[in-house]
Amino acid sequence: MYPALSVLKQLMSLKPEAMLDAQAEASQTTTEELQVLWVGGRGGMEADLVKREGLRFEAIPAAGVHGVGARALPGNLWQLGRGFFTSRRILRKFRPDVLFFTGGFVGVPMALAARVFGRPKNLLYVPDIEPSLALKTIARYSDCIALTVEDSGVYFPEHPSKVVTGYPLRPGLDRWAIEEARSFFALQEQLPVLLVFGGSKGAHSINQALAAALPELLKEMQVIHITGKLDWQMMERVRASLTTEQLNRYRPYPYLYDEIGAAMRLADLALTRAGASILGELPLFGLPALLVPYPYAWRYQRVNASYLIKRGAAELIEDAQLAEQIIPKVRELMADADKREKMSQVMHSLAKPEAAANIASLLSDLAKSSQKKGFLNVPNPSG
Repeated sequence: MYPALSVLKQLMSLKPEAMLDAQAEASQTTTEELQVLWVGGRGGMEADLVKREGLRFEAIPAAGVHGVGARALPGNLWQLGRGFFTSRRILRKFRPDVLFFTGGFVGVPMALAARVFGRPKNLLYVPDIEPSLALKTIARYSDCIALTVEDSGVYFPEHPSKVVTGYPLRPGLDRWAIEEARSFFALQEQLPVLLVFGGSKGAHSINQALAAALPELLKEMQVIHITGKLDWQMMERVRASLTTEQLNRYRPYPYLYDEIGAAMRLADLALTRAGASILGELPLFGLPALLVPYPYAWRYQRVNASYLIKRGAAELIEDAQLAEQIIPKVRELMADADKREKMSQVMHSLAKPEAAANIASLLSDLAKSSQKKGFLNVPNPSG
């Protein structure tokens, strides 16, 4: 959902004339503001986070069908059917000019309903390199597909409009100067910094491996550790067992939002999962990484990791080998400054810092090409 929010902030920063030039001529006004309706799934944290941003939110029933067992499949298909009719009601009421899809099975019923109901212009953004079955389905009805990297194009060989935009990042992520970042975390300049994180919920296997490795790693480096909320109490107990000298070198947090930019600016090396965000965040900071793809889902994270590894910007640790490899792998890279510098240069060459603006521009162009009278509305079926 964060990529979608980044794009929306870019849209809101555009002048109405820039977005709505063609439509304003038809409606004889430029005074109305961008109207946004966020459409998401029922339950979970999404609704609360979206409403905190001051956006309207509506939920639709939906469920996945890919990899679902025979018992769950009929019920999930029923949910998708209900989602279709709920989506149709939302479309009739909100009457959007443009739909913006960022992934997940929640988008499928909305895409199908839009196809039947007037077919407003729509843009699909593909965060991971390999798209899910839901995204492949939505792509059939999309006017344009925005890709994080060029390698994703092979998954949509017949689509006529594909644009490589990059991964949209939150505004100001890279605003931190290194001195400011070091002051925020109160870390020493003389020792290297390892950043460990595993996504918003954390990564249990990474946290477990780091907990065991901390006494050795802290002899040679400082560690910023984003644990995720689920393992925070476990890591609090680990922190309580550390010596005073070790505590001076260890900075654990359940989660960082704006401050993640400070952590990435300060870090010499990252140890992390390989979700789609690494394709935007790590290149922005030129941060070399040890990547640990999540093994208990489809291969999306492995494909993301391979993209960076093949280019020499990152190295791989298998999840099953974390306990044995975390200390030697981290030590090896921390001791080889020349290698890290080469990895950093390659990583930085992959950055596309204007990704959010690129996607906002595509949405604006779709709004201008719409035949309707009205202003740009962006329902975002984000799963």
